[in-house]
Amino acid sequence: MVKNAKVAVTLGDPAGVGPEVIVKSLAAMPRHERRDFVIVGNSKALERACRTTGIDLRFGPSASEDGSTIAVDEVALDGSLPEIGKVSPIAGDASVRYISRAVELAMSGDADVIVTAPINKEAMNLAGHHFDGHTGLLAHLTGSKSSFMLLASDRLNTIHVSTHVSLRGAIERAKTDRVIATIEAGHNHFVRLGKKPRIAVAGINPHCGENGLFGTEDMEFLTPAVELARAKGIDVVGPISADTVFARAYNGAFDLVIAQYHDQGHIPIKLVAFETAVNVSLGLPIDRVSVDHGTAFDIAGTGKANHANMLSAIAYAQLMARSPRQRA
Repeated sequence: MVKNAKVAVTLGDPAGVGPEVIVKSLAAMPRHERRDFVIVGNSKALERACRTTGIDLRFGPSASEDGSTIAVDEVALDGSLPEIGKVSPIAGDASVRYISRAVELAMSGDADVIVTAPINKEAMNLAGHHFDGHTGLLAHLTGSKSSFMLLASDRLNTIHVSTHVSLRGAIERAKTDRVIATIEAGHNHFVRLGKKPRIAVAGINPHCGENGLFGTEDMEFLTPAVELARAKGIDVVGPISADTVFARAYNGAFDLVIAQYHDQGHIPIKLVAFETAVNVSLGLPIDRVSVDHGTAFDIAGTGKANHANMLSAIAYAQLMARSPRQRA
């Protein structure tokens, strides 16, 4: 078990709020904890964020023993520091290179877990990096066929069968094999953290199709997935109508809900845990946790960005780093 988890934090889009929420989070930590962090990005962007927020931190190529200097793994910018609050291909390219470097650290064992600050998909694509965001990029960098998005909070957790696809595409993806794989990924993650999760599968149609009246996908694909997962010893039930299952989970009936598509899982989580829920990537050979918010260009550079979500992401990352992957 790792006593002091080495956490690599990517800067995110340097024109967004990522640098600000990072320096605010570091300033809120006990000094000795900072020794276990490395920021993957640019010192200049971090120093600019410190000036914006009025925070006094020091950065260097390695952390000092007393935690007064925070380690930065410098990734050179292809140009000058991007203007705050603007979509920029330079910033988009930089954010991808920060992630690539963090993945290298994690794959080599030099980091136990990575925490990602928000990136801007438009800026990424302007720079020629055509991915749907962190999810597709991380799968590509690690050689993984796919990954699963878990949104985690104190009282409600949901993992998604599909994420950044159209609703039509999401329905096409909600087949038995993918649903089983999603159930298993969520189950294994909670087992790794020392829990035996109670899992519920959300239905895809209103009232789970009412025996075919409103669609047959629940009967054809979701019910067989639940039965097969139960045969493997997983504590899972469903499908349960999506209009009630999240409320039941929030009130303690279930530890995890399998959401069939992006908005089905995101809306309830953001309603009840907007500032504290974190995004966890499962199914990759590395551990990654992210904030569950965007670059917020409208407030970037004002010092107003709330760092509560980054603190939650860091805390969850430390929990994962202290829980050996092989326990799953």
